Amino acid sequence: MKFKRLKIVEQIIIISLIGVLVPSVIAWFVINNVSQHSIRQELGNSATMIAKIIENNIFSVISSDQHRVNEITIAVKHIPLESQQKLFLRDLAINSVVFKDFEIIRPSENSDFDKDNPIIFNSDTEELWLTDKIHDDKYLKAEINTKVIKDNIFNNLGNEKDRRIYVVDKTGKLIFSHNYDEQDFNKSLKQLPINLVNNIATRFDEIKNQPRVYLKMDGLGLIIIVNTSKELTESTINKARLKILASFLIAAMVTIMLTLFYCYYLYFNIRQLFKGIIAVSRGNYKKPILPLINIFTPREIIFLAEEFNGMITEINATYKQLKQKNKELKLLDSFRSNLVDTVSHELRTPLTSIRGYTSRLLRTDIEIDDETKHKSLLIIKQQSERLSRMIEDLLVIPDIEGAKLNINFEAVNLLNIVEASIYSVKNIEDRKIDNEITNDFPLIYADKDRLEQVMINLLGNANKYAYPDSEIKITAKSDGEKAVIKVINKADYIEKSILNKLFDKFIRIDDRTTRTTRGTGLGLYIVKGLIEAMGGSVSLKSTEDNIFTVKLLLPLYKEEQNEA
Repeated sequence: MKFKRLKIVEQIIIISLIGVLVPSVIAWFVINNVSQHSIRQELGNSATMIAKIIENNIFSVISSDQHRVNEITIAVKHIPLESQQKLFLRDLAINSVVFKDFEIIRPSENSDFDKDNPIIFNSDTEELWLTDKIHDDKYLKAEINTKVIKDNIFNNLGNEKDRRIYVVDKTGKLIFSHNYDEQDFNKSLKQLPINLVNNIATRFDEIKNQPRVYLKMDGLGLIIIVNTSKELTESTINKARLKILASFLIAAMVTIMLTLFYCYYLYFNIRQLFKGIIAVSRGNYKKPILPLINIFTPREIIFLAEEFNGMITEINATYKQLKQKNKELKLLDSFRSNLVDTVSHELRTPLTSIRGYTSRLLRTDIEIDDETKHKSLLIIKQQSERLSRMIEDLLVIPDIEGAKLNINFEAVNLLNIVEASIYSVKNIEDRKIDNEITNDFPLIYADKDRLEQVMINLLGNANKYAYPDSEIKITAKSDGEKAVIKVINKADYIEKSILNKLFDKFIRIDDRTTRTTRGTGLGLYIVKGLIEAMGGSVSLKSTEDNIFTVKLLLPLYKEEQNEA
């Protein structure tokens, strides 16, 4: 049989298991036993603490309720007739959360009454009564709402809610309980010592991992029993075991790593060289060699890593440049295609109109009246202005993309700008435009020509997409140091996912195959670029009731801006 030589990592694993794992397992067994003893003691201490807490809670609740009973007794003493006393007590019981009922009793008529103990508990009906003397032959008996008392007694157990807790009287009758278990309760009563120590929490457990504690309240004649359930014991000890085991596993791993450090870093460096060579062979120029360097690292490994990393850094830089150039070429090609397509489509119509009406005016074979000449020249003028605006929009795009816009800030009268823009748009198509801007509107700090270009684009856009025979509304108001300008029209609802895309270049709601309106798809892109260059912002809103709104925010003019 041929001997199989092990790899470095396989040899490391075998040596680590023998040298570290065996001693760790032995130490775990020893520490686990010590921990179990500590947890057992802690469970007993916590049971004692809980018994004292319950004692304090009972004293506090019973004392508070007894004090209330005493106050009620004083009030009853001042009521002359017993019928009036009963009526008073009945109304008091109805409006009380703590007391369920009141009675006026005589000791001779109640066999369960004890003058020496103000607490009366009926285990059959689970009724708890507090008594107080009215006269020598008459006592006030108040029935307590045991649910309220129980909540007050057990409401601050914190993380000890898995304990089984019983409060019994001196005869062994159960008064209150928490996590009641009949078998456990009966077993606890049987195991209670005959002679109980007063007012001292005492252990009386028989199972070492399940401590039990009793506390006899001599003043009230009550006994508190706190038991540790098997589930709580197992849960606590198992958690401790898991923590110890986890600690040993971590310690073992750290020990193995420290023990095998020298062998591992050498193996790791060799593997890094292999990975770097394989990555380059597959076209990945971003993966440098990262050797583990310390005093034990061979000089040859460091030299190879540095030379290799220098080589792939140069290759990667060249690759990034080529990739960026390729990306720019693709964007340029896409922009060129969109531009050619848009320009060829949008320029054709006005050029056709200009050429057609010019040819009509130049004809000598027919006589053209003055009205027809005027209409033809008007159309030629309108189409020339349309061509001018399209060319102006196309020329401003490179300045927006390169952040090279030349903005001449000045105090601008918004009403004049809007009126000039409305005139330009109405020359294209007759539509009602409601301009609500007043002449006393504050001056705006902006570029007059750029702002007019913005308003023409917005009004032209609204004119194209608004419903027929609907009006376009223009409003403006001052908000602090900003002017809020809105252009509102009625148009089809646009989903939010599409709305913000309208600010991109060559984006139109109708595509090339279903195009029903004129335009380059650059209007809102140019609006956004110009408004932001003037220190403002623009947003779009489309509602389901077919209202489309463009909102502009622009700074208002200040006197100090003129001085500057």
